[in-house]
Order: sequence, then C-alpha cells, then structure tokens
Amino acid sequence: MDSFPELNLPAKEGTKVYYDLLSEAKDDGTSSSLDSMLNDAEGDSPYDSHPTWDDFDELSEADKKLIQKQVQHQLKEVAEQTEKRSGSIPGELAEIIHKLRHVEPEKFNWKAYLRRFVGNSTISYTKKLRRKYNKRYVANPGLKIKFKNHVLVGVDTSASVSSDELMEFMNELHHMHKTGHKITVAQCDTRLNSVEDFNPKKDWNIKGRGGTSFQPVVDHYNEHGKYTALIYFTDGEAYNPSDCPKNTLWVLSNRSTMNNELPGKVIQLN
Repeated sequence: MDSFPELNLPAKEGTKVYYDLLSEAKDDGTSSSLDSMLNDAEGDSPYDSHPTWDDFDELSEADKKLIQKQVQHQLKEVAEQTEKRSGSIPGELAEIIHKLRHVEPEKFNWKAYLRRFVGNSTISYTKKLRRKYNKRYVANPGLKIKFKNHVLVGVDTSASVSSDELMEFMNELHHMHKTGHKITVAQCDTRLNSVEDFNPKKDWNIKGRGGTSFQPVVDHYNEHGKYTALIYFTDGEAYNPSDCPKNTLWVLSNRSTMNNELPGKVIQLN
C-alpha cells in the first residue's frame, strides 16, 4: 500500500480486492507510481511471464504435495501470529485457514476402546481439590488421584502409505488425544525414525518414506514397560512382527486391503 499512496488502498483486504483496484488504476491512469513500475518492468517483465509455473507442473506428485504442506504450514503460522497481535485475517485467507484447521469426525470410537485398558494403567496423576479438605492434614487441600493409559501409537511412514492416508491417521490421533490419555507416537518405516509425545498443536513432521517393517515399534513397546496398549496405523503391507503384545490394535487406512492375519485386533477406517 505504501508503494501506491495516491490510491489510498484499504488495509487488510484480500488479494482479489487489491488486484481489481490496481487493474482499474492501470486502465484509468490514476496512479503514477503504478505506471512507473509497469514501465520499468517492460521487456524482461516478471509480471507478465511465469517461468516457474512450468517447472511446478513438471514436479512429481510427491514433490507437489510437499510444497503444498509447506505453504499450508506457513499460512497457519501467519494466522496464529496475526491472531496473537489482535489482528484480523482477510476473508479470502480466513476460509482457507479454517479448512486447514478443520478436523474430520472420528471413524472409530477411541473412548470406548481405550477404556478397556484403564485398569492396567501405570501412570497416576494427583490434583489438589480446593473444595475438599485433607482428612489427615486439615490445613491442606484434598487430593484426587487419577489414572491414565499410556498408549504407544505406531505410524507407518513407509513409501507405500500415501499422504492422504497419513492425514487420515493424523485425524484419528487428534480424536484419540481428546480421550485424555497419554499418547506417544512412533514413526517407523524399516526402522524407528521418531518417538515423541503427541501434541495436537504442532504440525506433523513426517520421517521415513522407505520400506516397511512393524518389528521396530513392537520391540520398542516390549523394551519399555510404561505402555499399556499398542495401536498401529498402517496400510498393512508388511510381514507380521514377532512377540506382538496381546493388547494390540491394527488400524488400516480406508484404501488398504483388509489383513486379518495380523496378530491382534484389526479394524479398517471407513
């Protein structure tokens, strides 16, 4: 807007609004700044040619989706910074950002499934209660003890799993997290690439995209006694692992073929 002070362009509008106003000013010749910019750009004009568009069309689908994810991530970051500063987002961008933040309804009843393992939970949390006094120590507040599951979620990040399938897995993880249980996500292709607590506010950085093996996640579960259940998101295209825990749930994407030979309970997202 500072480049065209004579036009008095409105603040915080969408790109289409600015494009229409500048096009009108160009046709009417009411902006000397715009005329000067266009005259300087004649010849090898970056405004009239789009050489990078052809380069983009020649990219593979995987590279296009990667660029798309990067742009979406930047849009969300800009939106969060704008909202923190009590700013307003242009209407055209607001609709796009709303779709990026939208979480689809869950395809599986995670609350009912995880309830089965509450009795085996090894994690306890204490919470002070202001309205309830401690019977032993009258001056102190009462304590409430709450037990939680600690669920290990394996995510198949091999090359056979598409970006749409990974988004489907991410959506179910959001709903699983809402049940209040502790969720640790293990990304794995032929090896364990990442093990970290699930944070719904952070973008998912995919690590892997090689071959497929379920064994590293199963071994990690067995080597650590802190987990109460294993849930594995996958397309099911790999050899069955050995020493698989009894309380294992295999969650296959809606695109995968049902594999009932996997050890444990198997469901498919529809």
